[in-house]
Amino acid sequence: MVVAATGFFDGLHLGHRKVIEKLTSIAKEQGGESMIISFWPHPRNVLQQDAYKLRLLTTLEEKRELCFSLGIDRFEVIRFDKEFSQLSTEEFFRGYLIEKYKVSTLVVGYDHRLGHGKDERNIEEIAASCGIRTVRVGKFQRGERVISSTAIRNCLLKGDIACANEWLGYRYSLHGVVISGNRLGRTIGFPTANMQLYEPLKLVPATGVYFVKVEVTGGTYKGICNIGTRPTVSSDTSRRIETHILDFDEDIYGLDIRISFIERLRDERRFGSLEELRQQLLLDKKCCIDKNIF
Repeated sequence: MVVAATGFFDGLHLGHRKVIEKLTSIAKEQGGESMIISFWPHPRNVLQQDAYKLRLLTTLEEKRELCFSLGIDRFEVIRFDKEFSQLSTEEFFRGYLIEKYKVSTLVVGYDHRLGHGKDERNIEEIAASCGIRTVRVGKFQRGERVISSTAIRNCLLKGDIACANEWLGYRYSLHGVVISGNRLGRTIGFPTANMQLYEPLKLVPATGVYFVKVEVTGGTYKGICNIGTRPTVSSDTSRRIETHILDFDEDIYGLDIRISFIERLRDERRFGSLEELRQQLLLDKKCCIDKNIF
């Protein structure tokens, strides 16, 4: 007996977790298996022809790990392409939910939709005709705001880390590899780890300076992360992700690094000299020393 939920589940935020809590509860009651059926890549990035690709809150692997941490037994991925997008709701139910995954109960969010085109019947009616029971979960709100992946993306794009983390239920993070830079930070006593993301479509928060938790070489450290164009030292307009790791002095080029955002400290700005920049970094460091990363 399989109890499942379908969707992209970007971010696995508190609204998604309400669905997952119901799903795992029903599976436990029925002695069945809990399953998340997700899609990859994001439907919008397949179907819409705009040059701007939708930025993601979670990579596929992050989403998988979060699902397992929330008690999900199986995490299945369906490749979303234009051919798949043409399936009707009933075709999806019969071809995937019944034949492939043997789903007996489907848990859906308050506004969940499935399949191509407009079907006069709702999900509950189509599911019933296929022999699948449906359970619909109500919306999850904080105050008057309905929590959604779009709302969290907007928070991050404004640099509102506190709100994004609250709605996610965990700290937003970036994962990548340390690449070489121009080593200018080392000359003023603030060497930085320059990050190249593993997932190019991962959303990078707004330009600014952040207090972060850094995981590298098996250890956990405090860090000051600058996201921006480094206007004091460069005329290059491309944004970089650079992190000064407190109380750390190892060669980590080519190694795995993850930074989790705790607090936005200030805007990025142009300083009159490297010495002015160094003095500001000293203030940033002093501000972060007594902060908690756990």
